[in-house]
Amino acid sequence: MGTAAGARAQHGTVTRQELAALPEATSPVTPLRTRLAAFVITLGGLLFGYDTGVIAGALPYMSRDAQEGGLGLTPATEGLVTSSLLVGAAFGALGSGRFSDRYGRRRTLLVLAVVFLLGAVGTAVAPNVSVMVLARVVLGLAVGGASATVPVFLAELAPRESRGSYVAVDQLMIVTGQLLAYTVNAVLANTVDSPDTWRYMLVVASVPAVALWLGMHLPETSRWYAAKARYGEALTTLRRTRPAGHDAVGELLEMTRVVDAEAATHRVGRRDLRVPWVRRLLVVGIGIAVIQQVSGVNTIMYYAPTLLELTGLATDAALTATIANGVVSVVAAVIGLRVVRRVRRRSMLLVGQAGILLSLLALSLVFATGVEPALRAGEVPAAAASYTVLAFMLVFLLFQQAALSPVTWVMLSEIFPLRLRGLGMGIAVFLHWCVNAAISFAFPVLVDSFGGAAAFLVFAVINIGAIVFAWRLVPETSGRSLEQLEEDFRRRYA
Repeated sequence: MGTAAGARAQHGTVTRQELAALPEATSPVTPLRTRLAAFVITLGGLLFGYDTGVIAGALPYMSRDAQEGGLGLTPATEGLVTSSLLVGAAFGALGSGRFSDRYGRRRTLLVLAVVFLLGAVGTAVAPNVSVMVLARVVLGLAVGGASATVPVFLAELAPRESRGSYVAVDQLMIVTGQLLAYTVNAVLANTVDSPDTWRYMLVVASVPAVALWLGMHLPETSRWYAAKARYGEALTTLRRTRPAGHDAVGELLEMTRVVDAEAATHRVGRRDLRVPWVRRLLVVGIGIAVIQQVSGVNTIMYYAPTLLELTGLATDAALTATIANGVVSVVAAVIGLRVVRRVRRRSMLLVGQAGILLSLLALSLVFATGVEPALRAGEVPAAAASYTVLAFMLVFLLFQQAALSPVTWVMLSEIFPLRLRGLGMGIAVFLHWCVNAAISFAFPVLVDSFGGAAAFLVFAVINIGAIVFAWRLVPETSGRSLEQLEEDFRRRYA
């Protein structure tokens, strides 16, 4: 930077006077419309939602024989096609964490926009299962990268008092992307009579990918600049993203204290994950990320039409009914967006888990009493059973999207220390996607072998363990700045 603050950045504590003396402290800046910026950033979440949701509508068509325009999927290859994206997502999350720590959150999203585009086009033109799996892995790299990068970008961009709402917007955009996918699926299924209908479903994802790339004319986050000792740029970004009269120098000074504390104990990296307080936070972060998946949410988001077909609905009717899942998810995410600012994070987590557990038990009961007896008798289950299954899916999604999912991503964006934020988020989200992949691959095989009642009962039992973990180990993160949280965790878990 060529200033005293820049010269001392690597050798000692920077003072308020030095920060206030930076040229950036008095030069005029153009305010950034942070809500618009958050919308652009969360296009990554929209793509995440669309690309994970669209497969629900494409699978019934892809399962048809090649002569009918499909890929001839079996239950095993159906699980492989679905989970291949999630395997890519696991490695995309892991790699993007280190990439965003080194090169910045903005550059990471620019790269991911290109990968989203390549993956969407690749899946749409895939001639066989092998190419489809490869293209889905590529698409998954972008999905996983976005899932790890977007919440961190939003958390570091937002003021302390609205951080929860900003990060929760990402969850709203994810479920909006899923609703968009379900709607596109249903519209195409009911209006396009073509063996390539599923290809049209998949290629639509290229449009928001281009929009994300074009819209990323945003500054890097002030916390990333501070971690790189680029204090002048950090101060400029703070002044652009905070209201008039805000003490930007004081907020930057708080960031520099955390940077200095980390520098005093050496840079946090892979070798330092054995430090007790860092290791404890990593375990908690992984637990939070895994809890969101073992709820079984993506068995519903990916396989809802397949499950509804199993209860007796026709393909077109099942795809249309699935729109209800998307609508409820969006409404619930809006509720979560409002609630996350008013309710403590840990309480939201536990309430969401309790509602999900009851919903899973109800789904298991309906399959055991209303669906599977008819199937064993060679009959079509009663329509009432189909709509009861759909109703409990909607109750499940209400608790998932209004409580569990938004608080998961908010807490993940909060608990990791500044210099570990990208790496820690990447590791946690890597395992999040690994669990998602395992569940998504196993679920159709599990339902085919043992039935829906047993499958949902297994998830209910797993969720009891997840509730115990959250009750015993997950800390509260509401109401404090990221720097205050880091200092508290360092003292508490040292």
